[in-house]
Amino acid sequence: MLTNKEIEKAYNKIKKEWSKNLKKKGVKLPRLKSGEKFSKDALVLVYLYKNINEVVSKNELTSFVRKFYNDTNDVQQARHLANGKGWNVISGTRHDQEAELRGLGSGDYMLVDLEQVHPNFAHGRRQSRLKGDDEWESIKKHYNYRCATCGSREGEANLHYPSSTTYLQQGHMDPNKPLDSNNTIPQCEKCNRPDRNYFVYNKKGRVIKISDPRFILKSNKDIQIKALQFLIEQFPGFNEIHIKNKS
Repeated sequence: MLTNKEIEKAYNKIKKEWSKNLKKKGVKLPRLKSGEKFSKDALVLVYLYKNINEVVSKNELTSFVRKFYNDTNDVQQARHLANGKGWNVISGTRHDQEAELRGLGSGDYMLVDLEQVHPNFAHGRRQSRLKGDDEWESIKKHYNYRCATCGSREGEANLHYPSSTTYLQQGHMDPNKPLDSNNTIPQCEKCNRPDRNYFVYNKKGRVIKISDPRFILKSNKDIQIKALQFLIEQFPGFNEIHIKNKS
């Protein structure tokens, strides 16, 4: 059971990371208190944060919130924090791609990090510059209504996840640029998952570059060290130049 001081301390840490990484992306920070009591959203976010990258069940969240709101029957705040407010909380109930890989079951949640927005958060998405539905339809037709990356056809079973029906989404070729006619490929929801923002794709849906260097943090330590050694070899004298510029 977290004490009030522990909750406030954790909330302040979350707020600091939110200000640095998420505020500019439109993610909404819940109020710490509603009147004289902690808000339910803040309680759930703090609990997920204290167990970051660990599986948390809805029953756990409900039991925790019930300590402050004894009439609580079913906590829905984790879902609202993800879709409504933009926090990168994955759900086993929604069968998120990453949730399946991490072994979340129905009713399970996980706060992945305090850096990325949830993929289904509308305010966190880059705005599409396509000229209406007709241009998007034209792009899908060009690809024969198939995912550019895996080839799954819209309205049919996903080739790699047969239990899922394919729905094509507007995928960025380069996530650092706007969604326009020269930067959009159709991708199924499985290929257009959160971690795709780390890569640059070509028109055939193949990865050709890394767009976000933080991708390396998903690798094992030995791979990170090898990457560092490789970059030092590629940029001899970088340390000296970097230090000189800082002084």
